[in-house]
Amino acid sequence: MSNKEHLSFEKALSRLEKIVEELENESISLDESIELYEEGIALSKQCTEKLEDAELRIKKVAEQQADDNE
Repeated sequence: MSNKEHLSFEKALSRLEKIVEELENESISLDESIELYEEGIALSKQCTEKLEDAELRIKKVAEQQADDNE
């Protein structure tokens, strides 16, 4: 998973989309499905954390802008 930790949000999301497509393919084995699911959960968590960080940064900028305008 260490390689996935360094993915950009866009690359992680793209990989997550590919995982969903692969999981929808009924010809993969149970073991492959479980591995893909685990990878998908980790990528989903990473994307969520990046979005939360971005939201905090935007809030800080907006607060600074509001303070500067006062």
